[in-house]
Parts: sequence; C-alpha cells; structure tokens
Amino acid sequence: MSTALITGASSGIGKDLAVALAARGYELILVARRKDRLADLAKELKSAHGVGVTVYAMDLAKPGASAQLEKQVLADGHSVDVLVNNAGFGTGTRVVNENRAAVAEEIQLNVGTLVDLTIAFLPGMVKRKSGAVVNIASTASYQPVPGMAVYAATKSFVRSFTEALWGEVPAGVKVFAVSPGATATEFFDVSGVHKFGSLASTSEVTEVILAGLDSAKPAPSVIVGARNRIMARISRIVPRTMAIKVAGSMFLPKN
Repeated sequence: MSTALITGASSGIGKDLAVALAARGYELILVARRKDRLADLAKELKSAHGVGVTVYAMDLAKPGASAQLEKQVLADGHSVDVLVNNAGFGTGTRVVNENRAAVAEEIQLNVGTLVDLTIAFLPGMVKRKSGAVVNIASTASYQPVPGMAVYAATKSFVRSFTEALWGEVPAGVKVFAVSPGATATEFFDVSGVHKFGSLASTSEVTEVILAGLDSAKPAPSVIVGARNRIMARISRIVPRTMAIKVAGSMFLPKN
C-alpha cells in the first residue's frame, strides 16, 4: 500500500488530490494548519474509501516545521512513497509595501519547506527505486510579475529546482512540477489579488497530477490548461520588457 504525504491538504488542490488518491487506495498523511478541517477530511476519506489517514496540524511557514514534521512521520512508522509539496501562499502588493514578516513566511513555505521536505523524503525513494515528488509551481513562474514579485520568484525557484531534480533521480523515481494558472482556491482571499477571467477547477489540477503519477517518466514540468501553455510560450518569445509590462498591467496595484 502506497502512502502519500500532502501539504496544504485542508482545502483547494490539496484536498481535492487527497480525495482522488484515497479513491485509488493510497494511505494518506495530510498536513495543514487547520486541525478541524483536517479531522473532518480524514473522517470523510476513511468512511468513503477505508484508507488510513494520519493528520498533522502544523504551520509549515515556521522555520524548523519541516524537520519537526519529518520527525513525527518517522516516529509514527510511516514511509512516504509520494510527496506532494502543495502548501504555499502569495502576497499581492508592491514590494515597497510588503509586510516583511509575511514575506519571510511566504519564502519559508514556498521555498524553504518545500526543499527541506524533498531532501528529507527523497533518499528513501531513491533507495527503494520507486516514489514520486510533486511540487506545485505556478504559471507565474514563467515571467516576473510586478505586484506579485515575491510569489512569482518563489514559484520560479520551485520550477527550476524541480526540473533540475528531475535530471538527478534514477529510474523508478518520478519528479515533476505542476504549474496551474488562476484556480478556484483560497489563494485570492489570502493574497488580496483580484480575481480575473475564468478560474480553473481544482479537479483540473488533480487530473494533471494523477496523469504524471501514472506516467512511467513524466515531463519535468507541466502546465495546467491549453491557454496557459500558450501564454507561457508567448512569454518566452516576446521581449522581456513586454512580458513584464503585460504581467504588471494585470497584477500591479494602482496605488
């Protein structure tokens, strides 16, 4: 029986993926800050699918939290076969107006925790010659984004790190980044960024993740949605200044 650890599992993409993996018979380790939501989800999944579900209510934006999580997972006798680094958040304002404490947590969660958990659980996968690391990036990773400078930079790191890791792991171990565009999650409520256009459903992102897990050798990076794939390609072709200005026109606050 395979075990999947999902961070940011209490809502959005993490929750939707937990439901999908439980339906496939995965044992689950679910991590998020909100204990009540995790408990409700665990009860639902156990009842619907008869799988084992362990929950850890932790704030992974705090320094040292990832090491604490690893310690608890190992102490409880779990072996992680699939690691999904989904937890993350963005801040949406000009850099001169950023809250330094919030930015520090944003970088810690989006980058520091993701890297540390990968380093914690990847060696076991390499030793077993099986397993998967799935890192959630963003279409914001394909160009600088004025108004979301820190968030876009963290997601560029995630994508670059994951693609490099893809080139390191042996056969049998899968590593890939998934880049959703605007998705119907709590992201906009937390970041303060205005919603625009149509939002993808979390199930669309989950389908892409499942397809990667099912693939013998998934691509190092996958973009969710045909329109997003086209826009990412365009951002690489047009002059950099133009790509920055277009992104700024969409996300940069007016004041």
